[in-house]
Amino acid sequence: MTVPLLVSCEWLAAHASDPDVRVADTRWSLIEKDKGRAAYRDGHVPGAVFLDVDTDLAAPRGQGPGRHPLPAPAAFAAAMSRAGIGQGTHVVAYDFGDGSTAARLWWLLRYFGHERASVLDGGMARWTAEGRPVESRVPSHAPASFEPVPRPGLVADAEAIERLREQPGALVIDVRMPERYEGLREPIDPVAGHVPGARNRPYPTNVRSAADPRFLPAAELKSAFEQLGAGSGEPVACYCGSGVNACQTVFALELAGFRDALLYEGSWSDWCSVPTRAVATGK
Repeated sequence: MTVPLLVSCEWLAAHASDPDVRVADTRWSLIEKDKGRAAYRDGHVPGAVFLDVDTDLAAPRGQGPGRHPLPAPAAFAAAMSRAGIGQGTHVVAYDFGDGSTAARLWWLLRYFGHERASVLDGGMARWTAEGRPVESRVPSHAPASFEPVPRPGLVADAEAIERLREQPGALVIDVRMPERYEGLREPIDPVAGHVPGARNRPYPTNVRSAADPRFLPAAELKSAFEQLGAGSGEPVACYCGSGVNACQTVFALELAGFRDALLYEGSWSDWCSVPTRAVATGK
């Protein structure tokens, strides 16, 4: 049975205890390393397991392109097994609010052939705003059998981005903040700027506001992506700093009806690591 891409807090409250539903907390911060895990310990959706972006949803740096390479199939399968996620499990992922890390789990599950995955609309911010219960107890789930079947066609590497940026009708979306895209500020990577030809749509613009981080209606997302150049029938690829937050824009594209957008795995941290690659600045 097809599961919804996006579920409401009302839906999750009604289904969180279903035997085939597993709630996953993916809260994470690039700047404050233990922020997500600490938030989980303080209080999480009842029954939720914690999955760490750095250790469960990425391989160690150096085992692939960029700062957050895709995890190896066996490593991802082991993480899912420990979380009690098996072939028939419906996974509902949430984060602090805007889906920027919950969509990383959604995307990885999809990449490894597991289609039964949803994102909680508004994440923990919406859950607590609605006055719903939280718990600090760490649940115990029996290990499950997870069989990864990678779909390499969903991933772009630097060579693919090089081709797409020159391909008529193709669209490369940089989802970072404008100041990083324009090269005005680069707090993380050694080079500032963006892939020449890439269009900028910061991933927070896919949700209503910081105070209400639910996704925009599908029709609004569709219109916004069409204005960028989506809808020509040519490929769409997304990148961020390291391939984590870009998953949220891939998810938003899916909500808008643009299926199978590509994720540039290494993203800007990979692109700017080779001095001969072209770099653009400005708007």
